[in-house]
Amino acid sequence: MILGLEYHRSAARYLATRTATGTKLGGRMAGLLVGNMAPLRLTNLSEPRRPGDDWTRLKPLLSGICGSDLGLLSGSNSPYLSPMISTPFVPGHEVVAETMDELPGLPKGSRVVMDPVLSCRPRGVEPCLWCATGRESRCDRITGGAVSSGLQTGYCGDTGGGWSKQFVAHASQLHPVPDELSDERAVLVEPIACAVHSVRRVHVPAGASVLLIGAGTVGLFTLLALREFTQAGPIYVVAKHRHQRERALQLGATEVFEPKRAARALRRATGGSLQHPQMGEDFLLGGADIAFECTGGAGGLTSALRMVRAGGTVVASGIPSSGVDLTPLWYRELSLVGAYASDHGGPEQVTDDVPNAAEERTRADGRAGDFTEAVALAGTAPLDGYVDAVYSLSQWRDAIGHAFAAGRLGTVKVAFAPGQQ
Repeated sequence: MILGLEYHRSAARYLATRTATGTKLGGRMAGLLVGNMAPLRLTNLSEPRRPGDDWTRLKPLLSGICGSDLGLLSGSNSPYLSPMISTPFVPGHEVVAETMDELPGLPKGSRVVMDPVLSCRPRGVEPCLWCATGRESRCDRITGGAVSSGLQTGYCGDTGGGWSKQFVAHASQLHPVPDELSDERAVLVEPIACAVHSVRRVHVPAGASVLLIGAGTVGLFTLLALREFTQAGPIYVVAKHRHQRERALQLGATEVFEPKRAARALRRATGGSLQHPQMGEDFLLGGADIAFECTGGAGGLTSALRMVRAGGTVVASGIPSSGVDLTPLWYRELSLVGAYASDHGGPEQVTDDVPNAAEERTRADGRAGDFTEAVALAGTAPLDGYVDAVYSLSQWRDAIGHAFAAGRLGTVKVAFAPGQQ
């Protein structure tokens, strides 16, 4: 038996937490309310079985708390994802761990990070179109094969997840961690890989102006990836808290705006005119060339759509919420692009669903996978202190509460140390 945090789906609790976090009281005290009402329980679990010899048991060293985990607990994630989840399950997909079994080229005791997407190869099925071309994040067979439904490890009942003392993963999901990379940096590799993928989803012309909505983990790592992999011009960041503004400037932001003054400040920076509708947020006729929405909130996507120029592009990097006004998408003829998880990369990648498909195909040719780039970036970027709150599994209520209040408390990433007492 192993100790772990197990999620149980409950319609009643989903509605209760969604209602609580939607009130003014809930908005201020989301961490406390959801910590107490979360459909989680700390319990002794049976050890997850290895579905085959190409799987290994893993002992988590650190496991991060992601915004998608908080969305699950608060009821803000869309029910659209429910068929791609099998309950009960152990959350935790941002993990640095030690292998407990021998794998070819990966000895027992190796320190690894994990690409959590449970695509065709881990499932033991013939590759779908997307997996065959290195786009595993788009896998069409996410509900079949050797393990139960689960878009990722940490949402699958058969694999377990990082919020426990042990879980299982397929060899293709694992990436060795260099000896010089600390656990605190290694646990950031998965969200960095997602940021690299987001930046690669669109063409960023040299000198293009870019707007980032949000400066939490997703926003900061997207900024990092933009400076590392593109020749973007000015990058403007909308950040709520002082420590976020300081980190954004350290990572190369041109200017950082407070949310309430963002539209006016961006007008001064990029030109155009500021418009004041009878109801709703101000918007620009003009604005940035490209915007990345990194909060997952309806307000963030609404702001992004209102602050890009006509014909511009908005990338949804956070899990979208409902209640977004799409009128700017129509009126300003914008492109709205989704960015989910990360890909392995490879020479045969194609993108046939965006206007600049030929250019994307050329750029994808022979590129390194998102995780490969992320491991290297985690070792060189100024990320000391990004993981500054680590909790044992028994402290899970405090950990979840801290994660909900991370911005206000000056924290970027909260993590569990499952081996800690």
